Amino acid sequence: MADRVTVIGWDGTPLTDAAHSALGAATLVAGAAHHLALPEVPPGAERIRLGSVDLAARRIAQHRGSAVVLADGDPGFFGVVRALRAPEHGLEVEVVPAVSSVATAFARAGMPWDDAQVVVAHSRDLRRAVNVCRAHTKVAVLTSPGAGPAELALLLGPVHRTFVICEALGTEREQVTVLTSDKAADHAWRDPNVVIVIGGSGIAPVRGGSSAGAGRGALQGGGWIAGREPGYPGTVRGWALPGPAYGTALSESESPQLRALQLARVGPRLGDLVWDIGAGSGAAAVETAGFGAAVIAVDRDPDACERTATLARRFAVQLQVVQGVAPEVLEDLPEPDVVRIGGGGAPVVAACAARRPERIVTQAATRDEAEAIGAALEDGGYAVECVLSQSVELDTRGWTERERAVAFMLCGHRPHQ
Repeated sequence: MADRVTVIGWDGTPLTDAAHSALGAATLVAGAAHHLALPEVPPGAERIRLGSVDLAARRIAQHRGSAVVLADGDPGFFGVVRALRAPEHGLEVEVVPAVSSVATAFARAGMPWDDAQVVVAHSRDLRRAVNVCRAHTKVAVLTSPGAGPAELALLLGPVHRTFVICEALGTEREQVTVLTSDKAADHAWRDPNVVIVIGGSGIAPVRGGSSAGAGRGALQGGGWIAGREPGYPGTVRGWALPGPAYGTALSESESPQLRALQLARVGPRLGDLVWDIGAGSGAAAVETAGFGAAVIAVDRDPDACERTATLARRFAVQLQVVQGVAPEVLEDLPEPDVVRIGGGGAPVVAACAARRPERIVTQAATRDEAEAIGAALEDGGYAVECVLSQSVELDTRGWTERERAVAFMLCGHRPHQ
């Protein structure tokens, strides 16, 4: 094992005394091409081009001498430190940090970033990063080859955002470009880059052109936790709220009790895309979005679509509303992780099962309908759970029955989930 392993962050500024000292004593230096070209790298040191961190870590573990790993920004923030410290390598490292590329990108844009989500995009799971951009108004995306600004824009599709694209930060080639997401796919972007994705209701677009003076967003005020406040957004406490909380009447199929069961099975998570088909009042779609998932709310009724969009603005959540008749309208939607179906019966369930989401959650008013839906789920390869739910709302002034809701709640999930 190497006698000493030092990880040095580099942000384009002159190296610190500690970094100079470690690098000057190095007998092995690993880093990207622009790191290995630094004049401070000792001429006699073995040089390793840092492609696969695992391969480099194995070589460092076999080295006898002092090893240095150079990385852009803060190497402890979505950086190489985690990989080097993995148990299979057994490396103990010293870290000399620098300003993270995310912090630098927001500094170039003149924007605060304590209210931003930060995600890493790889080609194998780019859609999860895109779903975070759908669901949140300010996201920093650390890109990678094959998962850059153009690919982000293509997957966002009709969900328009403003991109602040920061290329080659800290180098002579540094450039900051501001443009709308629909224009990003028409350019070739230099790696490495960071993309700040902003927009949606409640935030104004960045002002400025293709220059370093990127402007600033319109979100005001401070918070107490970085990223986003956990749980339901805004000042509302709780979820599966009754109709008066939304200023609308709810149908029996949208009762708070049934909605609570459905949301418990949907289990919306950050990075998920949830289809809400037959959105109705919009309550379920808004509550799902409140947990941080990206949501596409679908309804055939234009008034229902308008209600859902209005409710989303009122509760400050991001979701996409699509008007159309299922299952035909579903053909052009991006692949879902989970589907909640408010109406449409077995044909819509079968169409959704063909898209292979992790879970499908729906309800039925009668046993015959429940059996048909259960059969459609089983035919699609899903294990089926069915619960007969009955709830009675009482008027506590006389303890008399005010409202009764009875429904079959069905959940289909893949057997390996």
